[in-house]
Amino acid sequence: MKQGLLFVFFLMCAGAFAQTPAHLVRPSDTLNKDAFINTVDQSLQLFLSEYTNKNEYDSIINALNYEPGDSPQFSDDVYCKRLEEMNEMSPFHLDCNTATLSTIKFFARERRGFARIVLGRSTLYFDMFEEKLAEYGLPIELKYLSVIESGLRPQVKSRAGALGLWQFMYRTGLYFGLKENSYIDERMDPVLATDAACRYLKQLYGIYGDWNLALAAYNAGPGNVNKAIRRSGNKTTYWEVRPYLPAETQGYVPNFIAAAYLLTYHAEHNIVPMDVKVHYAQLDTMCLSGGVHMQTISRLVNWPVDDVKALNPVYKSTYIPLTKPSQCISGPLEKIGLLVSLEDSLYVLEKKLYSTQVPQAKPIIMEPTITDTIEVVDSLGVDQTPNLESYIYHKVKTGETMGTIATKYGITVEQIMEWNALRTTNIYVGQRLKLKNGAGGVSQTPPVSPTPAPAKKYYSVRSGDTFSKIAQRHGLTQTQLSRLNPGVNINRLTVGQRIRVK
Repeated sequence: MKQGLLFVFFLMCAGAFAQTPAHLVRPSDTLNKDAFINTVDQSLQLFLSEYTNKNEYDSIINALNYEPGDSPQFSDDVYCKRLEEMNEMSPFHLDCNTATLSTIKFFARERRGFARIVLGRSTLYFDMFEEKLAEYGLPIELKYLSVIESGLRPQVKSRAGALGLWQFMYRTGLYFGLKENSYIDERMDPVLATDAACRYLKQLYGIYGDWNLALAAYNAGPGNVNKAIRRSGNKTTYWEVRPYLPAETQGYVPNFIAAAYLLTYHAEHNIVPMDVKVHYAQLDTMCLSGGVHMQTISRLVNWPVDDVKALNPVYKSTYIPLTKPSQCISGPLEKIGLLVSLEDSLYVLEKKLYSTQVPQAKPIIMEPTITDTIEVVDSLGVDQTPNLESYIYHKVKTGETMGTIATKYGITVEQIMEWNALRTTNIYVGQRLKLKNGAGGVSQTPPVSPTPAPAKKYYSVRSGDTFSKIAQRHGLTQTQLSRLNPGVNINRLTVGQRIRVK
């Protein structure tokens, strides 16, 4: 199990006992072991609760007195000053020029929804990214590279076949030790893929000695960058070489700088992170000694299969095979703790449910295999068993936006982006959008003449909701939500109570 924070807490406690004068140390037989562990566990949970609820953006937005829907824009001088401040704390060169300014303005105006989604997902990945980047001595700002590569979605696959948070092609991934077989693709493993990306980026920087050129090589490949350098007359900086790079790569570094800027100054742009289920600090890990279906885990500890799969994207399906070395699963502390205590029961239940379906006698040895096609799970991370899911398709018409389509079908923009592996809300006429049909998706086909959305929108309070969670879920600050609900006691919400959110 991964018990990093708990282990540190134990060491601190042990250090405290070691420094206590001998005449003040309590006799060991009076120290109740269970009570001590319970105290440590409670302290850890309290720390996690405080750590994951620091909404500094809320106070910034309130101080600026933004209203819901405000989309502030700033002068070029303000953008450049902020980039300069970022550069002061980083070895990275975040240039302020015409290309980066126009891209920043576009992101701040057109990619606000994308920024909300990514900021929410970042709580699951950025801490881990920063640990790995620090381990390899790389600039922390490289964490934003995964944002423009995958939108922080580990199961995204490009049309060219690149896969995962860091969009590794199959052979490149294999070169950096990311293995693949019928059940597993390590390009979708957040930790292993991040480690591989760090090693790759370190190599690229070693070749060019310039982080912008290293990013260009990550996007276009060292071969294309070397050609561009020769065509430029052997220039040594990205901006000098940029005109000779492929068109997509010419926009790659400005996109990276814009993403780094907007995620750093999101509060100043009135962007509230999307609500998330779990934070990286709340995860634990358990390694398995047998092959197990996620459905068995779900049944044993009441952990939804979709949630298990979302936190363990390395597995192509809902089956976790027996391998050497063993496969591991990550999840919330309470679920993994319960699963560890019921491990024997887990394998008994698995055998009872699946003994005639999946042979487990021989473990899979995780060695690289060469394949030309890779089976990837659906972007939602849902079990691909036939007939369990159905989809309908919507053809985009003139004048339609992602928002109007979502309203038409009674779903959210975020769901459409998830189901279609989209990184932005940009769509085009004639595009076919896949929409999940049934529970959790489209409840019915749209009417022939859709009625306009009402001016006001309300939300019914559910069990476990707080005013803060409701505000965050709908892209508002608590102050903005309070303005929409004068007279409502934010500390005494009742299930079923209607709260205005628009």
